[in-house]
Amino acid sequence: MLKKVVHSVTVDVGGRPLTLETGWLAKQASGAVVVKQDDSAVLVTAVGNADAGNFDFLPLTVDYQDRKGAYGRIPGDFLKREGRSDERATLVSRLIDRPLRPQFPKHFRCETQVIATVLSYDSASDTDVLSIIGASAACHVSDLPLEGAIAGVRVSRVDGTFLVNPSRAEIDLADLTLVVAGTATAICMVEGGANEVDEVTMIDAMDLAHAEIKKICAAIDELRAKGGVPKRAVAPAAQANGDVVSAVAAHSDALAAAMAVKGKHERRDAISAAKAQIVAAVVAGAAEGTAATVQAEAKVAVEKLLGKIMRKNVVEKGVRIDGRSTDEIRDILVEVGVAARAHGSSLFTRGETQGFVTATIGIEEDAQRIDYAGTTQQFRRWMLQYNFPPFCTGEARRLGAPKRREVGHGALAHRALEPVLPKHEEFPYVLRCVSEILESNGSSSMATVCGSSLALMDAGVPLKKPVAGIAMGLIKDADTYVVLSDILGDEDHLGDMDFKVTGTRDGITAFQMDTKISGVPREVMLRALNQAREGRVHILDEMGKVIDAPRKELSRWAPRITSIQVNPDKIRDIIGPGGKMIRSIQDRTGTRVKVDDSGRVEVASTDQGAADKAINIIRELTQEAEIGKLYLGVVKRTVDFGAFVEIFPGTEGLIHISHLAEGRVTKTTDVVSEGDEVLVRVIDIDKMGKIRLSRKEALTGATGDSF
Repeated sequence: MLKKVVHSVTVDVGGRPLTLETGWLAKQASGAVVVKQDDSAVLVTAVGNADAGNFDFLPLTVDYQDRKGAYGRIPGDFLKREGRSDERATLVSRLIDRPLRPQFPKHFRCETQVIATVLSYDSASDTDVLSIIGASAACHVSDLPLEGAIAGVRVSRVDGTFLVNPSRAEIDLADLTLVVAGTATAICMVEGGANEVDEVTMIDAMDLAHAEIKKICAAIDELRAKGGVPKRAVAPAAQANGDVVSAVAAHSDALAAAMAVKGKHERRDAISAAKAQIVAAVVAGAAEGTAATVQAEAKVAVEKLLGKIMRKNVVEKGVRIDGRSTDEIRDILVEVGVAARAHGSSLFTRGETQGFVTATIGIEEDAQRIDYAGTTQQFRRWMLQYNFPPFCTGEARRLGAPKRREVGHGALAHRALEPVLPKHEEFPYVLRCVSEILESNGSSSMATVCGSSLALMDAGVPLKKPVAGIAMGLIKDADTYVVLSDILGDEDHLGDMDFKVTGTRDGITAFQMDTKISGVPREVMLRALNQAREGRVHILDEMGKVIDAPRKELSRWAPRITSIQVNPDKIRDIIGPGGKMIRSIQDRTGTRVKVDDSGRVEVASTDQGAADKAINIIRELTQEAEIGKLYLGVVKRTVDFGAFVEIFPGTEGLIHISHLAEGRVTKTTDVVSEGDEVLVRVIDIDKMGKIRLSRKEALTGATGDSF
């Protein structure tokens, strides 16, 4: 008989219990943990192969899987089952991977897979941060050589109060929301956005998050003590022979000279040549029979020496790879209106990073339909996509679907612009930006933010303020911290931390950070954010020299949306049976018409004359009779007691025989016949909506009236 054995720990997070369980589900995985808060539950499994593969990197794969059944939905596609990962799954997978990967030994080469599967979704507790916790716990209770527990929480600020792991409804009201991950000693990842908050507020949010993270890490350690298995033995990293290291160090001047070459590709070629010469020289002096071993060790030693030279120059001399000072921004060139038929376009070039961005203005039916766990809206009216083709780094490789990095960079830029976009009620358009990176050497995502802001303003979209972004780096040497502004790709690779900050002149709109060191003091982090603000303002100044506010008019190629309000009871007249009437209006005028249940009608067209024509048709279809107003109608039929007259399409009224003319009328057809045009006045509308007309009063009182 099976016996259910569950090891469980519970910790208070954000004022609510968070529970971790192991020992019962997915027992054949190396480690499996269920994380619960409120009614949300995520199963996270970790499996690592026993044998090391032929890799020169950590072969870790992380996959997050939303399941529709976890929140009571059936997939809407033809197959009625979950398919490829959507954008949310991709972004959550990145959130898990980024803090988890650095916790493994750098020389660990066993293929490892972490899978987070949502069992139950409750909008009161989003499953993304629960998955970060579960991934750490699953690895920690397994035999995988995780160096320490990590945890993640979300912090939002609503009405000046910080909330930990808030509900979706609370997030929608927040002016700051961050996902923060870290160990018990330090924060190692931050991802989030804000509505122009200051730097101190950002750090306060991170401090609160870390206090909660410490508690969760302690709970994960407790879970391991209850239900964990012994860690596997991992051989220590191979140490280079001291003689080889010394021999390589003797050539440091040649490597330093190569690193000082200006230009990304020229520097790359010079460094490659210097590496080859150094390795060859060291191998030439090797003892007989040791050449292969010495060559491998020399290559590793050269790479380490490269990092030491870069870091030494920055810390001791304040000079960076390309000769800039630590707070210096590369030269910037801004162009707008570079694509003649695009609604808005820009070319943003900063050093050797260049982004071409187009902005497109659409109408409601262009909105993106989304179906993510916890979504409160079904359509996305603001879209931003980021593309990183191989030619931008001088490579030739197959083009394919956007990779996780591209999706993540696009999401960061999307978040950066969102706070400054006009509200839909004020600007009823759908917006999309596409960033094509044409050249890359250091934070193309921030070039995307700048280029998108410029392209939207070029299109005439009424942004509240321009937004710019800057990528920052950090070099730590003993107790010395050096902050680098506008980092290069090599500085990102060789540095200790990189973070990206976007915002207006008045505050931060998006923030992303990853660290490779155990921690950064609060005062250093604040100094880094203040230096980022100075760099951001400098970039905004450069952008403002070309365009500092949205154009007064929309692009001539963009659709214009004209809105009118009609009686909701008249919507059926606009739609017509089976949509026949609305299709007819669109076909006759070349416009696109949208009607909502409130009676709001939007007509979109690049031709204002066509839009006016469609509006006039709609007004005729939906107009309502007004007492006392004159109308030129058509007699539809006559009866003994009067005539029925259509005063406008679909609306008829009755002229009683006593109101056909002055004096006594014996027979209706003595005065009017079917098909006659007659001038009438509305004299009454009863509670049932029946309209009484008078030809007599129209003729006697028509002077000066209009219809």
